[in-house]
Amino acid sequence: MIPVVMSGGSGTRLWPLSRKHKPKQFLNLFGDDSMFQQTILRLGGLNNSPPIVVCNESHRFMVAEQLLEIDIEKPSILLEPVGRNTAPAIVSAAFQALSREEDPVLLVLAADHVIADIDAFHQAIKLAEQQAMVGNLVTFGIVPTCAHTGYGYIQAEEKATISAVQQFVEKPDSATAEAYLSSGDYYWNSGMFMFKASVLIEEMSKFHPDIIEQCRLAVANSEQDLDFVRLSKEAFEACPSDSIDYALMEKTQKAVVVPLDAGWNDVGSWSSLWECSQQDENNNVLKGDVEIQNVKNAYIHSEHRLVSAIGVENLVIVETADAVMVASKDQAQD
Repeated sequence: MIPVVMSGGSGTRLWPLSRKHKPKQFLNLFGDDSMFQQTILRLGGLNNSPPIVVCNESHRFMVAEQLLEIDIEKPSILLEPVGRNTAPAIVSAAFQALSREEDPVLLVLAADHVIADIDAFHQAIKLAEQQAMVGNLVTFGIVPTCAHTGYGYIQAEEKATISAVQQFVEKPDSATAEAYLSSGDYYWNSGMFMFKASVLIEEMSKFHPDIIEQCRLAVANSEQDLDFVRLSKEAFEACPSDSIDYALMEKTQKAVVVPLDAGWNDVGSWSSLWECSQQDENNNVLKGDVEIQNVKNAYIHSEHRLVSAIGVENLVIVETADAVMVASKDQAQD
């Protein structure tokens, strides 16, 4: 099994801490390791090869340095010359994987997810690998804990077990999300996948031969630059931009969903970061030099200066060297 770690991102959702030059996956938001490093470290104990990381050129040295810090040897770091969404990135990784091994299973992960229960995650991976080995395209469906309107959903043919995918649905409104939750037929769409490289390419060829051809050329004409593989700019720029969900998973007849109940969160906003972090008796999360009095349900993060807060609730306060943000927690995603 080869982990494929998608490490793009524009660094906007956790501004001002996350920036274009250092998106959230490279920040140490939960302990001593970055989210990118934790994504790879949580695979420890599984039988996997060195990872393939897909990132943009401006993050290449950060990726290499963070891999070195956690003693990952001989990774493949694919550099995208331009952003083309997840389908071309994953297909390019598949061609790169086939140049390393004979038809490996690919475990596609985002670099910025939180997963609390590692044992449950490993168990789901093992179940997914069995499905991938017989030619299925696996997506991991998160067992929903609330009627969340910020995620896409997956409808399964059968409840609470490995099942064929009935359909993928867009982010719903509140009433629709409540109906999904009460039915028990739906999972949150995690954006994590597993499949054999050959099956991915074969299925994509049915629906998007143009993506297959341009990614094949991008890898075939790539250049090795130190520890990096530079995909051909000409070929990759000519590739259509599309997500793996739209381009493949919504069209294929081979999609199956493996349930995952492991404390997953994609940390898409300051409020979700607050949810994932250790809170005190007043449900506050405090980072850095912070003093509070009569404060509840707040996330306060200080990078450089003392931040004091008195008599406030449900706020996100983030201080950095050049910016301070104060937001209501229920609007922090804006």
